[in-house]
Amino acid sequence: MKKKHKELSPEELKKVKHILNERKARKKKNRKSYQKKRVIVPAITAVLFVIMGIISVIYSFCYQSTDDAFIEGRLISVAPKASGHILNLYVNDNDAVTKGQLLAQIDPRDYEAQVKKLEAQLKEAQAQADMAVSEVSTSQALLAQASEGLESAKAKLDFAKKDFKRFSELNKEGICTKQEYDSGKTQLDVALASYNEAVERQKGTDSALKSAMAKNEASLANIEKLQAELDIAKLNLSYTDIYAPQDGTISSRNVEVGNYVNIGQPILTVVSPEVWIVANFKETQVGKMKKGQSVDVKIDTFGGKKFKAQVDSIQRASGAKASLFPPENAVGSYIKIVQRIPVKITFTQDYSDYNIVPGMSVIPKVRIK
Repeated sequence: MKKKHKELSPEELKKVKHILNERKARKKKNRKSYQKKRVIVPAITAVLFVIMGIISVIYSFCYQSTDDAFIEGRLISVAPKASGHILNLYVNDNDAVTKGQLLAQIDPRDYEAQVKKLEAQLKEAQAQADMAVSEVSTSQALLAQASEGLESAKAKLDFAKKDFKRFSELNKEGICTKQEYDSGKTQLDVALASYNEAVERQKGTDSALKSAMAKNEASLANIEKLQAELDIAKLNLSYTDIYAPQDGTISSRNVEVGNYVNIGQPILTVVSPEVWIVANFKETQVGKMKKGQSVDVKIDTFGGKKFKAQVDSIQRASGAKASLFPPENAVGSYIKIVQRIPVKITFTQDYSDYNIVPGMSVIPKVRIK
């Protein structure tokens, strides 16, 4: 049995038609709004892209920028020049220090003992040198006496020779007696023996003088040697005090009181307050860069803060060429890669109120026009 539909009155039909007409009008209105958006939004986007492109072109003509840039500074690794146990430490991490400030002390007792030992040896050597000088003086006096004795003996020998010659001539003529002749010969023999003895005495004193002088020279050389060793020992003793090589801040302290340290072993680092920027620009960016151009620097740590700087210098080799293993482009297959040129940038404004440290990432913007 079919269900009969209720017939609507004219007023109700009129209301239904009105509702249907409103729905159609609303759909038409929404369709037109959607169609407008489909046209306007892409148009605005295209205009924005065009404007951004124009700005980028203008920017590229006037500025060059890179995000491959970092803060650099002077980091000096402090290492002892003497080995031993750390006796005292006077600084901690992040402490501010000045050049020449005492940082640490190595136990100096072994080095002090070495200095005292060499000082005693030096005094002994100086005493031996004084004795050698005295021996030289004595030998010189004896040599002078021997020289005088030799001259006297030579004079007596010459006189004895002349006397014996005269007695010999008289003896041939039979004028002098045999006794006088023998006496003259005896006197000649005695004078000759005295002369030979004086010659030997002079040679002995001369040898003694040379020996004394050689001993004196050896003593002086030993004194110089011990003095040099003493200077080295004192220098090593001075190395037990470790001083700051520059103004800065302590970093990477890896030693404690009582630790044994070796010569050349890094124990801490002093970071200088002076910093600068090394920006690695592409080789296509540095063509118009030169010293003195102004730079705006943004440091990631400080958000939108801008720092004033300038180009200090441009490295005379690419980063790859200055590396430990530079590329060999003439070997094997070759693929062209845009190289990076390090550019040093220095700050022109006071940055002491900001904790700018080596290693921070920055974005420099160099004005090339």
